[in-house]
Amino acid sequence: MQHRNLGSQGLRVSALGLGIMGMSMGYGASNDDEGIATIRRAHEVGIDFFDTAELYGAGTGSNEILLGKAVKDFRDEVVLATKFGFDMTAPLHSPGFDSRPENIRKVAENSLRYLQSDHIDLFYQHISDPDVPVEEVAGAVGELITEGKVKYFGLSNVGPQYIRRAHAVTPVSVLQYEYSLFEREVEEKTLPVLRELGIGLVPYSPARPRLPHRPGQTRRRIPRGRHAQLGRALAGRELHVQRARHRTAQDSGRHQGHHHRPARAGLAACPGRGHRAHPRHPQHQAP
Repeated sequence: MQHRNLGSQGLRVSALGLGIMGMSMGYGASNDDEGIATIRRAHEVGIDFFDTAELYGAGTGSNEILLGKAVKDFRDEVVLATKFGFDMTAPLHSPGFDSRPENIRKVAENSLRYLQSDHIDLFYQHISDPDVPVEEVAGAVGELITEGKVKYFGLSNVGPQYIRRAHAVTPVSVLQYEYSLFEREVEEKTLPVLRELGIGLVPYSPARPRLPHRPGQTRRRIPRGRHAQLGRALAGRELHVQRARHRTAQDSGRHQGHHHRPARAGLAACPGRGHRAHPRHPQHQAP
């Protein structure tokens, strides 16, 4: 298995990673034993980068608990990434953002317990919070890094100016962003900034088609059956992810003196040095 350097702070991971979300939610009935076996088999074949989030357990920690159980016998051999940024007590379909420093610390403490670990390798802000300046977010994660509870800081679904502001406070190692044959908006303005600042890219959903949609519409399938309520919650959060990204693109366009243009179609470019692909399910997927 090839490995990639992400960022300039020392993070190094396998070229392929494994997203854990679908092992707890989003795709129908789940089986913890099968999920654990899958994670352990991935480790056996050389994958050492595993991705989860508070959101994927709908605030219960179930997805992180599953991952923690799976890797407990080889914890020091893997990189565990998890995410914060939502208020899991908010009503369905509400924005539910919460990147206040006190919530970041609470999520970190919960994640450490769920993952059965004394540190989080990569701690992402899952989505920007319009009520919390990014400098406060970066500062809070920086404190956790100083305390040894977090090793590396990551961002997700944000644009160049947001990245610059965060990086000026606490070095950002990774940006997670949708990037595929069909979703190319990251190329024009964001990739050059990542290269300039020495930040790695973790593309999610590289195989998912870009479905027709308008701003304000979710384009993900909503799961049915016993996962319907959780699926609606996820779809509601995803709607606000899309709106936040649309707002970021508009702000960036105004900053540059022109309006945001739709992404161009074309062949996918191979990510530059220090970037890696993160394969996910091609259909319903939260970032």
